[in-house]
Amino acid sequence: MSGNFLTIPGNDSIQRRSRSSSLTDLISAFDTKAQTHSDLQKVTAFSGHFDKNQKPTFSKDEYGKPIPGSMTEYRGAEAQARVCSEMKELCEIINEYGKVPCKSLLPPELQSTSKVISFGELFTIYTIISDKLVGLLLRTRKHQLTFFEGEVLFQKRDDDVPVFLMQPIADIRAYCDNKALQARRSVSPMPDRL
Repeated sequence: MSGNFLTIPGNDSIQRRSRSSSLTDLISAFDTKAQTHSDLQKVTAFSGHFDKNQKPTFSKDEYGKPIPGSMTEYRGAEAQARVCSEMKELCEIINEYGKVPCKSLLPPELQSTSKVISFGELFTIYTIISDKLVGLLLRTRKHQLTFFEGEVLFQKRDDDVPVFLMQPIADIRAYCDNKALQARRSVSPMPDRL
């Protein structure tokens, strides 16, 4: 065995060139990733390398949204999917414990309701499960799954306010499952770990 220990054994110059170029490609990719990370640290206010002179530039579509492929985007999508499942759970509880309303007594805009329950009864049942009842009620009303009078409901004061389930439970399940699936599909399955 003669020669330098750094030389590639064999006389095939193509093999040597491909090994050399693959190593060069790896080094180049690493340098690019390191430079991108360094640039990101300069515009991130919470990093130790923040540079006041560097200002991030965003388009209108990017402003206020996480970097695509980042863990922040992934966590946001997972949180949105979790909220959809909590909305479905709340509607299932209203469906299970609520009563069928007398449709002849309801105004025309509430004729499609399937169940009704008083806020006080719902509060008593749901606080065992979660402490986010009022926020979830507002969210389900925004998605037109429930309806209640007033801006926000408070314990004791609004115990007699009826909460209406606006759609059949099968439709609500399908809607919430579809929303959760869309949220999870909106991000890449394996986000970059920054």
